[in-house]
Amino acid sequence: MKDCRNGCSAAEAGSQELAETFKAEDLVITPATVLKEKPDPDSLVFGTVFTDHMLEVQWSAESGWEKPHIKPFETLSLHPAASALHYAVQLFEGLKAFRGVDNKIRLFRPDLNMSRMCRSAVRATLPMFDQGELLECIQRLVLVDQEWVPYSPSASLYIRPTFVGIEPSLGVKKPTKALLYVILSPVGPYFSSGTFKPVSLWANPKYVRAWEGGTGDCKMGGNYGSSLLAQCEALESGCQQVLWLYGKDHQITEVGTMNLFLYWTNEDGEEELATPPLDGIILPGVTRQCILELARKWGEFKVTERYLTMEHVQAALEGGRVKEMFGSGTACVVCPVSDILFQGQKLHIPTMENGSRLASRILGKLTDIQYGREESDWTIIIS
Repeated sequence: MKDCRNGCSAAEAGSQELAETFKAEDLVITPATVLKEKPDPDSLVFGTVFTDHMLEVQWSAESGWEKPHIKPFETLSLHPAASALHYAVQLFEGLKAFRGVDNKIRLFRPDLNMSRMCRSAVRATLPMFDQGELLECIQRLVLVDQEWVPYSPSASLYIRPTFVGIEPSLGVKKPTKALLYVILSPVGPYFSSGTFKPVSLWANPKYVRAWEGGTGDCKMGGNYGSSLLAQCEALESGCQQVLWLYGKDHQITEVGTMNLFLYWTNEDGEEELATPPLDGIILPGVTRQCILELARKWGEFKVTERYLTMEHVQAALEGGRVKEMFGSGTACVVCPVSDILFQGQKLHIPTMENGSRLASRILGKLTDIQYGREESDWTIIIS
């Protein structure tokens, strides 16, 4: 059996024994008898339409993992005291399936999502599972609902693995019951403004997304629910997303639900692509890792993971050293930044005036791989 702790630190892995995993070969498939009409891929609103089937796997401390089950999409039934509802004992992942120009369906670096899901499970004291077995089950689910993968070069099938504690008790403790499930949703652009439209950011140290020793490096729902008030205030201030700051020196961390990149001429006069380091408060994004690997492979400019502050950005803007700023994530891929509202001052980022040269190049490269216009070992063809 493969060890699902691959990708976790020794300390993390040692904190929880590896439970006997479920097996993809034991998968039970119950086909839906009534199939829903497929939506127009040009009119999709992110995360609002769901496919005909879902994957579900139950776990209990008493009997371990049950057989995985692909069944008709349905509403969950949870005990009112379930720990996911009261104490946020839950996590999720997000990846996509793409219908390529050759009509083949591809997953993009799903191994990274499985590894991150494992690390989040350790942090949430949820039971271990084999990454490879879950990935195989997900591939089978996508095959069952393959006609839901949009026939479009600007849409995809979003895959949402979710893992929740369903301990039927109000005691704050490690759950003895859990549910792992996966749902699918055909999606178009994440932002209503469309693909690759610049966004304005609200930078206010009043709120923080994550903190040292917290769960900012895990993909847990509590990280997102607690960000909504700041997002509402950003909209009220005329901005589209939050630029999350941290510490007295106003360190830049993330933007909205994305990792952040700054392409500039640094203090030493070097052309540099910089992004905040993975210090425990930054989510290790899959797209973030791809961008770093691509840029380092190109070898055309310095690529660093370093701390950036608003003082750095302000000084660079005053000196005309900022070329581009953009966010990255599975949902949006790459999203350019146009302005930052900070301490009552609107700072203009010349991303679009500079032709968003780097951001556009990255977006083109990644989507070429995702849609099969370029072959790459970053994709898995589902068959």
